[in-house]
Parts: sequence; C-alpha cells; structure tokens
Amino acid sequence: MAEPIRNKRPDLTAPTPQNTPATNAPISSHAQQPGVASIIEEDMDRAAAAAIFAQNPKLVQMIQGRLGSLIGRSSGYIESLPPAVRRRVAGLRGVQQEHSKLEDEFQKEVLELEKKYFAKFTPLYEKRAAIVNGQTEPTEEEVKAGSNEDEQLGVNTSGTSDESAPKQGDVPEDVAGIPEFWLSAMKNQTTLAEMITDRDEAALKHLTDIRMEYLDKPGFRLIFEFAENEFFTNKSIIKTYFYQNESGYGGDFIYDHAEGDKIEWRSGKDLTVRVEAKKQRNKNTNQTRIVKKTVPTESFFNFFSPPQAPNEDDVEDEEAVADIEDRLELDYQLGEDIKEKLIPRAIDWFTGEALAFEDDFDEDDLDGEDFDDDEDDDEDDMSEDHDEDEESDEEDESGKPKQEAAECKQS
Repeated sequence: MAEPIRNKRPDLTAPTPQNTPATNAPISSHAQQPGVASIIEEDMDRAAAAAIFAQNPKLVQMIQGRLGSLIGRSSGYIESLPPAVRRRVAGLRGVQQEHSKLEDEFQKEVLELEKKYFAKFTPLYEKRAAIVNGQTEPTEEEVKAGSNEDEQLGVNTSGTSDESAPKQGDVPEDVAGIPEFWLSAMKNQTTLAEMITDRDEAALKHLTDIRMEYLDKPGFRLIFEFAENEFFTNKSIIKTYFYQNESGYGGDFIYDHAEGDKIEWRSGKDLTVRVEAKKQRNKNTNQTRIVKKTVPTESFFNFFSPPQAPNEDDVEDEEAVADIEDRLELDYQLGEDIKEKLIPRAIDWFTGEALAFEDDFDEDDLDGEDFDDDEDDDEDDMSEDHDEDEESDEEDESGKPKQEAAECKQS
C-alpha cells in the first residue's frame, strides 16, 4: 500500500472544498491508479480550443503557471469566517491530527501483519520451488487436493481426453520438475508479458525461483534466481523497492525509488542492447567498410535498471518529467504485480487460471476476438519496407528482438 513518487510540493494543505487537491491517488495493489476522467465535448469546440492554444503558447504557459500556483491554496473563504467558526475549524484540524496518527499506526500494524503471515507462507514457497526444480515430488494428498480443484474448475489435466487441451510437446516423460515454470507464469501475466521479447525467453527459461523479502524498514526486494546459463554469471538478480520515511496522506507508505543489481553479461550476450552495422563508403577510394555500434533495445532485463526521479534540471522540461513519472509508475506497478500477484499464486498464472480473476480480463482475449491490429500491422509493413530500401546502406547483424503480443497459455 503505497503512493508513487510525484513532484514534491512542501507544506501543502489538505484538500477541502475551498482548495485544489494536492495529492494523487496511491498506486498499489490496494488502490486505483490515478486517471483523468474523459470529457465529452463537441468536435468543433475542441478543435477551436486547440487552435487558440496552438497559436498562443504563452497563454498555455501562463495558464499552467497559474494553475500550479493555486494548488494547495485556500480560496479565502476560511479566512473570512468569524473567529468563533475559525476556532472550530482549528479544533477539527486537531481532531484530524489524532485521526492521522491512528492511520499511521494502522498502516504499520498492517505491515507487521503482512510480515507475520509472509513467514507462514515461506515454507510453502520453498516447497513449491523444490517441486518446480525437481528436488522433490508432491505428496499424494497434495496431488489429490489439486486434482479435486481441477475437477471443480473443469480443468482437464489428462492431456488426452479433451481435444481442446494442449498437445503434448517435446518434454520427455522422465523430465525433472516443471520446465519453464516461471517463464510460462510471467507470460500469462499481462504487464510482464509485454516486456518479454523473444530473445529474453532464452534466458528466462533458466529461472529457478522468484522470491520476495521485506526490508527492515518499509520496502521490499524481489529476488530472481537463475540456473547456470550462457547469458550472465549472476546466480541471482535483485530489485529493491524503497519507501520514504514519512507516511503520506492517509497513512500510506510513499514509494521513493528502486535499485537493481548490475547484470554481469557474458561477452556478446547482453540482451538489453543490439548491434547495428552500417556500411560507410570512402569518397576518395570508393571502398566500403562496416561500422558496428551497440544501441539500447527493449528487454525484460531493463527492469533491473529502474528509472530515476526527475532532478532539478528536468523540472523545466514538462514532457520529460511526464515521461519519467509514467515510467516510475509503471516500474512500481510491475514490482507490486510481482509481489502481490505472481509470487503468491504462481501456479495459477502458470495454468492461466489467474486470468479469470483479473479486473480488466476479457474472455474474448482467449479466442483472439475483437482485436484490431491492422494499424500496427501496417506500421510493421512500412518499417520492413523501409529496412529493405536502406539495406545497401545499413544492416543489422544481430536483429532487433521482435516483441509480439503476449499469448495466454491455458491448460
């Protein structure tokens, strides 16, 4: 339960009917993401307003500056009240302070309760890891309990009697554990699936466990454990989320920043970059040479290089600040999804059953219906045509990882 970092404005008064709210709704598994309500306008009015602002950029800056200066300021109504009424208002503020203290105590007790039950969950997570990695087998009681649940949910586990069930793949009968357990679970979790590229999958197949630990102070760390692989030497890669020392409005913990481990990539195996090769022609000798350079590219492993909060130099660039804030919110939400959804119910994400409980889940998604990718396909076609036209001047030897729409694995 925490709020995302925002541009800090000190000493703002609490929102009242007489002033502008100074804070946004918190981002966490227990709170709704802040959003802007859609405003229905006539097309002509919208176009006219846009034209006026487009022709008067100084007017836009003046309005933005004026609105910014109004945040947290009183309209003057309270100051105009009689002394006896203002005394009562001050008294209510004192009562509210006591309420805030209780809210703070409540949040701290909730955190301690979460830690208490997390200690009880831990042996179950350890048993899950042992089964996934082939170190032990489930008991007959556990298998029977899981099979009974499958029957109640109508899930077919035999792999033979239902024509719609997935065909048996190349997994040998004597395989240990559950191959690609965590990769499959992550690909069924929508926000994570969007980050995983084809090249990432080859590395994420080596995931042996994803764990979470609470910090001594408010915060938590996510631990990704890997078997020996050809991509990096790390046995584990950790991402840590920190909260601010002071609680926010309502007693919630305020997200401060995140830190990720440095990944020790093996030579030529860094999945967060790609190699671009460009032909250069010497005007005098007419000879050509190939120049190679590495450029950043999309990868799940960028998750371990989290964005940093805007600094004083960035504040003037509103677009840059908005972009950084969006990435901060996304990064925090990803951490919350892993902590609150993926780790506690990994088996449900592996089978795909957890999708039925997602608020934004649409049953049509499973059938691939009501999807309109024509526009994206057109863009891809244009990009490919452009690459072919420029082939004589520029080549990409490694190829940019192609990120496709995530498929839900159902069993």
